[in-house]
Amino acid sequence: MITSSFIYVTALLVIAGSLKFLETTTRWRLFEYLPAIVSLYFVVMLCSTFGVWEKTEEITNAYKMLRNNLLPAMIFLMLLDADLRQIKQLGGRMLLAFFIAAASIGVAFVLAFTVFQSYLPADAWKTLTALSGSWMGGTGNMVAIQLALDVPDASMGYTLLIDSIDYALWVMFLLALVPHAKRFNLWVKADSQLLEKIGANIDMDKEQQQVDSGGLLILLATALLMSALAQSAALWLPTSAYFTPTAWTVLLVTVAGVICALTPLGKIAGASQLSMLMLYLIIALIASRANLAELTQAPLYIALGLMILLFHGLIMLVMAKWLKLDLFTCGVASLANIGGVASAPILAASYSKSLIPVGVLMAMIGYIVGTGGGLLVGKVLSFIASGS
Repeated sequence: MITSSFIYVTALLVIAGSLKFLETTTRWRLFEYLPAIVSLYFVVMLCSTFGVWEKTEEITNAYKMLRNNLLPAMIFLMLLDADLRQIKQLGGRMLLAFFIAAASIGVAFVLAFTVFQSYLPADAWKTLTALSGSWMGGTGNMVAIQLALDVPDASMGYTLLIDSIDYALWVMFLLALVPHAKRFNLWVKADSQLLEKIGANIDMDKEQQQVDSGGLLILLATALLMSALAQSAALWLPTSAYFTPTAWTVLLVTVAGVICALTPLGKIAGASQLSMLMLYLIIALIASRANLAELTQAPLYIALGLMILLFHGLIMLVMAKWLKLDLFTCGVASLANIGGVASAPILAASYSKSLIPVGVLMAMIGYIVGTGGGLLVGKVLSFIASGS
């Protein structure tokens, strides 16, 4: 059993590197359905379940330090490839997709609660209301709703269980859909030419650039510096249920990345490679805290969470067919609600690094509407519960 933080991080990198190597050097059909980044989540989660590493204080501190510091640096590096002049053309449809996703999540909570109500405790609606705040916004919204409704800590345990396990499965599902984006877009008759054009332009630009060690050092140093400065500045900014220090940190590095993309720094080759390395490590870190054994601790609540996601997914599918929304738009809109600033940029990156700002900014909207939307869902759930 691994107890050293250095060996723990090394093990994660070995697993990530091995899977990426197999994906790029073999023709296994497995990677067509489970790309290396999705397979990484499964493999690391299995290792965690079987106790390959122990959640010692040293490993936990290393996990928090790397995740908290690398995520802002990764977003900054990815934004160096962004071209907002192209991205702004997606604004109207992306905003519409976000609110469709938020509304579908609210409807899904009501439908799933109605189905499961007779099997749940009397105050279960409070547990689900807190969860709806998280899945329509973020952790800050969940805490705000807990305080507003005085949700017991015991009930919050179920909220966190659903939020971690079902959310992780939803992230893996959305990432697994990425390779099938073209077929989905053809089915709904979505016009994805703009997305493809952005990705093609980025790839073409990168092919013309030469990566050198000096440029990589400058990019790495700048990204880590921006991460440190953003986190420090965030502590001085006013916080609320809508804007936590983490939200401020992401917003600050987003602004910094967009601005720096217009400077000579944005022309230095290597940002894409560095950000992808960080992305794989962050995914591995998140998976290393999951445990399949937890699925047996609260099967009823986990099944309820999965039904919520099922209803949400079906509603999004119908709306995508009706409004001709492409898979990227639907997926990022969904994860901007359910996953927030920690996940939406990662899913956006799997399509094209130039689309990172869309995921970040959509997730920011969630912080604004999450608490109000969650409380509105809670009002409906309490009405259903009182009428039983």
